[in-house]
Amino acid sequence: MPSSPIQPVIQRASQVILGKERQIRLALACLLARGHLLIEDLPGVGKTTLAQALARLLGMDFHRIQFTSDMLPADIIGVSVYDRDTGTFKFHPGPIFAQLILADEVNRATPKTQSALLEAMEEHQVTMEGETRRLPEPFFVIATQNPSNQVGTFPLPESQLDRFLMRIEIGYPGHDAERTLLQGTERRDLMATLQPCLAPEDLSKLQASVRNVHASPALIDYIQALVEHTRRSPVYITGLSPRAALALLNCARAWSLLEGRDKVLPEDVQAVLPGVAGHRLRPVHDGAHHSSVDCAESLIGAVPIP
Repeated sequence: MPSSPIQPVIQRASQVILGKERQIRLALACLLARGHLLIEDLPGVGKTTLAQALARLLGMDFHRIQFTSDMLPADIIGVSVYDRDTGTFKFHPGPIFAQLILADEVNRATPKTQSALLEAMEEHQVTMEGETRRLPEPFFVIATQNPSNQVGTFPLPESQLDRFLMRIEIGYPGHDAERTLLQGTERRDLMATLQPCLAPEDLSKLQASVRNVHASPALIDYIQALVEHTRRSPVYITGLSPRAALALLNCARAWSLLEGRDKVLPEDVQAVLPGVAGHRLRPVHDGAHHSSVDCAESLIGAVPIP
């Protein structure tokens, strides 16, 4: 299978977000699998930059929504305003009507406002005053979340966390990458030079092709064994759901496509496992250190490849 046409996107994005190719690949795998991405990390590590770079490189309409505690659902969805000339109400669409949404600091908004966003993510449509309006296609939400121990946050409940196909962390840059960042061109200036590598219709075709990536019966066995282990293990309060198992398969297919292959390998499942499983598993002991990577490594170690 030839190299994926999305490779130039990875290369250009890696020139802006230094030393984070793996996180860029995970974000793209999430997008190709038609999911939404949650990035949980400290301010200033490049969450917004990643979203803006992907929007530019993929030629997608981009809106950033800064979530605050006083935000209302209408601030996201839009509002109907009375037009005196026509004697009717005219709908003014909110910022949710774009192909790529950056929902910045989503856990600073109240649960009611969070729900308005999450409904749009799930249904790809919004309902306002009894009328349903479709959202653009492709439609991709990147939500950022500050660590829940920060002041003024409303943690996303588990049912809403599950709406995100993947959760990743960007983390601090390595020493060499940070030095290049300090000595190099301003990120804002670099962003202005980015040109689209793909059109939204090309992205839609790639998303459709993810379904055609072959997953063998043995590979499905491996995914089932991983999921069943979480359900039997005394370490977790609840195991991975069937939706999580599907998420794991779809993300592994997308990762395989990014690697330029037409069939899924166990290594593809292992690559996306931290992003898919980390926010869906809760340890019995809440005080225990439980990072996504730790969770994935323990699962990989406990479940042999068939």
